[in-house]
Amino acid sequence: MGLLKRTIQVISPIDGKVIDLSQVDDRVFSQRLAGEGVAIESTGDTVVAPVGGKISFMFKTNHAFVITTTNGIHVLVHIGTDTLNLHGEGFKNVKKMGDTVKAGDEILKLDRDFIESKGCCLVVPVLITKPDDVEFLEMNIGNLVRAGNETIMSYKVVKNKEF
Repeated sequence: MGLLKRTIQVISPIDGKVIDLSQVDDRVFSQRLAGEGVAIESTGDTVVAPVGGKISFMFKTNHAFVITTTNGIHVLVHIGTDTLNLHGEGFKNVKKMGDTVKAGDEILKLDRDFIESKGCCLVVPVLITKPDDVEFLEMNIGNLVRAGNETIMSYKVVKNKEF
C-alpha cells in the first residue's frame, strides 16, 4: 500500500523547454481532452521513456506511445502536431510495443529536418491519460530540460489499482 503513495517523477522525454498544455496548438491537448500534464517545446531528436514501465501502446506511425507504469498509470507521449499525417516517415523506433523500459531508455529517433520540412510542429505533450487517478504535485513549467535528466512533473497515485 505504501508503494501507491510515493512520489513519482516524470522525466523529460526530449530536450527542450517545458510549457503549459494550454500553449499547444492542438485543442485535444490545449483543452486537456486526452489527459493532464505538460508539453515540451522540443529541440532534440532522441525520445526517451519519461517513466519506467511497459510500452502498452505505440502508434503504427511511431508518433506517439503509452507507457503503463507498475502502479497502473498510463503516460502518453505524443511527438508533434499533425505528425500522424507523416505515416511514420521521420520516426525510427528503437523499442516496440510490449517492451519493458526504464525511465531514460531510448524509445525513438526523430529526423527533425524532415518532420519540420513537412510543416509539423515538434511540441511534445506528456500526459497522464486518467488524471483523476493521481494527485499532481509539481509541473515544472518554464524549465529547460534534457532528455532523461530533469523532472517535468511529479505525482502521487490516489486511486487503488488492480493489476
